[in-house]
Amino acid sequence: MKNSYLIKNGNVVSGGTQTKCSIFIEGDLITAVGDAADSNAAGDAEHIDASGCTVIPGLVDAHCHISFDEPKSNDELFFHRRPGLAAMIASVNAQKLLRAGVTSFLDPDCIFDVGIDLRDAIEGGVIEGPRMATGGNVLITCVGGTAGQLLPSEGKLGYAVIVQTGDEIVREIRKQIKGGCDWIKVHVIGLPVRRTKRHNPGEIQSWTLDELRLVCDTAHALGVPVVGHCRNSSSTRDAALAGFDLIFHSSYMEEDALEAVVDQKTPLAPSFTFLRNLIDYGDKIGSDPGLRNIFMNEIEATSAMIRRAYDAGVPLMCGSESGFSVTPYGEWHYREMGIYVEHLGLSPLEAIACGTEAGAKIFGLEGKLGRIEPGYIADLVLVAGDLVQDLDLLGHKNNIKAVFKGGKKIDLSRPLPDNWSIPGWRTGQFSGKTLTYDLANS
Repeated sequence: MKNSYLIKNGNVVSGGTQTKCSIFIEGDLITAVGDAADSNAAGDAEHIDASGCTVIPGLVDAHCHISFDEPKSNDELFFHRRPGLAAMIASVNAQKLLRAGVTSFLDPDCIFDVGIDLRDAIEGGVIEGPRMATGGNVLITCVGGTAGQLLPSEGKLGYAVIVQTGDEIVREIRKQIKGGCDWIKVHVIGLPVRRTKRHNPGEIQSWTLDELRLVCDTAHALGVPVVGHCRNSSSTRDAALAGFDLIFHSSYMEEDALEAVVDQKTPLAPSFTFLRNLIDYGDKIGSDPGLRNIFMNEIEATSAMIRRAYDAGVPLMCGSESGFSVTPYGEWHYREMGIYVEHLGLSPLEAIACGTEAGAKIFGLEGKLGRIEPGYIADLVLVAGDLVQDLDLLGHKNNIKAVFKGGKKIDLSRPLPDNWSIPGWRTGQFSGKTLTYDLANS
């Protein structure tokens, strides 16, 4: 017998509109909305009174590193993780996402093959978790990435695999697809060792346009999309020109990059949450104060161009970049929507659509996921209060009254392990500053 639910009296937000109406869920689908839900509901349907609640589609986090387990540094991530343990811990962290209203997410790159194994465990019913799409190790040239000298010049380390030639690029992509990856990710930019005003003042593009086209041609021939990490203008431009299916960050876009993104209608997920958390709360976690101005300038410089892209019809998704100590699991997945309201000038209804319906493209489920309409997958979140007036309501866990994934009501009362102490899993540091004589006596 199919499970069935009749949700009544809630303020339903879907597709950029808000309406007070009933929802009938039967099996894994929404089968009726409005008066039809009341009249078509089966007699044995469980009735849920959503009075005083906002009902939204399940959140889709377009950028979540589920295998990382909140490292404080690349050293911790690259040298203090183990495959089996990483998979077991990720299975708990995935449940934290679901409790926070995230019913679907993209893990663009993972350590070891944790993403593939976790996705299959969730799909197979071994463990509970959100709908998941995953990449493998991100493709990086030895100049690329965000870890500088920690990365080797060949081989694999952490979340990365180093590729240098066309043959290596093609071989690695085919290997990842054979292994079960849903996406291929490329670090299109990197941090050079020597940075001066004259010589590489910022992050640099470390792939040629022809190499990026080779990535897309190889992956697309096998039916797999490509996502790029792009934090300067040329990398965003060339990723769009090459045919990338999603671009993270798209920082500091200039006119030629904007033109390429708009022409190709390349979806964007800027993942501002990581930056904004450091800006607002870095002092509480001991972050470098100098990063605050850098990151605020990045948000402000990037937001205007992303808004222009959005107005021109470019799809905009929400990604939290959860998985680091700055963006722990189950805490900040909602925040990108509020940032879009503040910095891009979107309405709350538009922002909610970015955080729900827009992410259906990640799974090829456009028209089936991310709305509360008949025939759509029954992914829903009931939130106490008027979410359109205050998106931060999602940040208070007690406000989340119910979560449905594929028509199944999630048990929110069952406790999850939260903190763990595993020898060698976490790393510390001697200090945040150098203890000079003058500092000691200041």
